[in-house]
Amino acid sequence: MDIGVEISLYPLADDYRPRIKAFLERLRADHRMKVVTTSLSTQVFGPYEQVLDALGREMHATFREADRAVFVLKVFGPLAAAAA
Repeated sequence: MDIGVEISLYPLADDYRPRIKAFLERLRADHRMKVVTTSLSTQVFGPYEQVLDALGREMHATFREADRAVFVLKVFGPLAAAAA
């Protein structure tokens, strides 16, 4: 089953841009899913288990690197395979 997740990252630090960029680069490195970035959020599409596995792994890495950060997620699905 394919899903979509809209995710926004708010690192609570003065140097927030590099932290967001690093998170997005790590997500894009996982070619099992489609990653679309806009000025307000990032949308991730793909199989349920793979998307949630990748997001969990990369959110954990962000929390290890940052003193404090906030993630906002909206999960929608199931999606038709052609939509993802």
